[in-house]
Amino acid sequence: MCAHIIRWPLYLLALTLHLSVSAQQTSEYERQTEQWHAGRIRELKADNGWLNLAGLIWLDDGPNSFGSGSLNKLVFPSGKIPLKAGVLKRKGDAVTMTAAKKVKILVDGNPARNAVVLHPDSSVAAMMAYGDLRWNIIKRQDKLGVRLRDLQHPNLIDFKGVERFPVDTSWRKEAVLITDMYTRNIAITNMLGQTNMLSSPGKLRFRIDGRYHTLDALEEGDELFIIFGDETSGLETYSSGRFIYAKKPGADGRTILDFNRAINPPCAFTTFATCPIPPKQNILPMAVRAGEKNHHYD
Repeated sequence: MCAHIIRWPLYLLALTLHLSVSAQQTSEYERQTEQWHAGRIRELKADNGWLNLAGLIWLDDGPNSFGSGSLNKLVFPSGKIPLKAGVLKRKGDAVTMTAAKKVKILVDGNPARNAVVLHPDSSVAAMMAYGDLRWNIIKRQDKLGVRLRDLQHPNLIDFKGVERFPVDTSWRKEAVLITDMYTRNIAITNMLGQTNMLSSPGKLRFRIDGRYHTLDALEEGDELFIIFGDETSGLETYSSGRFIYAKKPGADGRTILDFNRAINPPCAFTTFATCPIPPKQNILPMAVRAGEKNHHYD
């Protein structure tokens, strides 16, 4: 009887210490998640973020005049650039820019009257600038278009942040990358209806409520990139799914899939993006109430 009396306070002490450590770990995890989210917001608001997009205009073969005048092929925002600012000429997968007389356009930060702004042998397009406007050429299969940014765009000025679900450590999942002997290609369709076959390093396998699920992963730099949907898509979250990144696994094939860091695709913030949408095998059969909620903009 006495032995039980002695052990009981020790048990309570051990339990208290365990709960204290768990609370500290949760608090630290929440702090790290908030810090990560602050960085995410900075990226959205940056000059190359998604909040300042002001246009996406596809080029015709041959000359494409640009400026704020309504008769241009590429009509830029009124009052932001001269009525006739110049011409973008497409020839195949190459594009050159010729500025109008007395119009000072910067190409990669330097004044230029004539410049090659997209070369078929280069994966990086030149950035053109005039005042608050920035634009470059993007390629989507056989389509070439002008991606236009306004550093004073109302969507950027009026931005109040992104609503999220409460941080929940139970949505931080350990996952195993299941690889095949041979490289797999998966079909990814974008908002333009174009489908590309992209190389996948494998499937991430993880458990939710005791059941195993998989998501096909893509590679992006030193990370895995996952496009997924779930039962919140089109309701609490963006209709065309969300994105999530994970570190590439080590030799044991294990990584962390943290749904608290699930983010909206660019198309949730602007109509001028060409986001990929989740393949059907990446639609999870449950509600993932973690990460970013849908962002409503005018």
